[in-house]
Amino acid sequence: MAVYGIHASHEQIHPSALLKAMSRAEQAGFSAAMSSDHFSPWSARQGQSAFAWSWLGAALQATGLPYGVVNAPGQRYHPAIIAQAIGTLGAMYPGRFWAALGSGEASNEHITGGGWPRKEVRNARLLECVQIIRALLAGEEVSHDGLVTVDRARLWTLPETVPKLVGAAVSVDTARWCAGWADGLITVNAPQETLTRIVDAYRDNGGRGSLHLQVHLSWAPDEDEAARIAHDQWRSNVFAPPVPWDLETVEHFDEVSKHVTPQQVTEAVNVSADLGRHAAWLHEYAELGFDGIYLHHVGRELDQFIDAFGAKVLPHLVEGSQ
Repeated sequence: MAVYGIHASHEQIHPSALLKAMSRAEQAGFSAAMSSDHFSPWSARQGQSAFAWSWLGAALQATGLPYGVVNAPGQRYHPAIIAQAIGTLGAMYPGRFWAALGSGEASNEHITGGGWPRKEVRNARLLECVQIIRALLAGEEVSHDGLVTVDRARLWTLPETVPKLVGAAVSVDTARWCAGWADGLITVNAPQETLTRIVDAYRDNGGRGSLHLQVHLSWAPDEDEAARIAHDQWRSNVFAPPVPWDLETVEHFDEVSKHVTPQQVTEAVNVSADLGRHAAWLHEYAELGFDGIYLHHVGRELDQFIDAFGAKVLPHLVEGSQ
């Protein structure tokens, strides 16, 4: 049976408001949550980008929900620091935290001034980071000289149960590659045939663990308002890789998305005022084999969305999966 969670978008919402939203979501019937981890938003219109790791400790304390975070170790973050962060949250909140690891985007990583490597180099760097993080979480002392450098690092506070390290993939090739090292997979909503190929690439190559899906959606009681919200907040996010990987600033994203139409946004965001239509979309994702489905309403006001989906959508999804 699929678990339905809520996504905390730090790029769009002040962390205090996000924390209140997670408590409201738990009360409304959402049973899990996941968090972004960005240094900057995708657009100036989104207007926020708080530090996810500070917020996660507060969110895990404020609610009983399990949380995941999507993180890119290797440039902005040293892998030993991420291992320490994962280990600390795992020690404090056993069984309630997982981390998805990806190769990152220039919009977050360019701040180091170290240049933005080619995709194959980023993947190699990520694999080094995964191996370092796993070794540290196992209590080993780690020294490493490669695309990242570690000198005699050891974690002194270890979790009794090591949090899952999930692979983040938006392409079939990356899903296939993640199968070799990940404890699970997370991707984002796409046409059914694309999602099926991603799932098959992961599973057919030995991929283990749970499958997670982040679903971008826009809902409002009025169809035009749902479309307006999606176009205002998410039109900078409709481009296929490598565009979202390689652009560096919000000004870049806002410039390239100036002429994106509301219709084009619906290719990346499920837009509808019909709660039944949203329930049908979510049911279809569960039928594809996703174990955790995380709803990201792309608007900046979450209360109405949480209340409506808690009352009218989640009960039908739970009933339909029994």
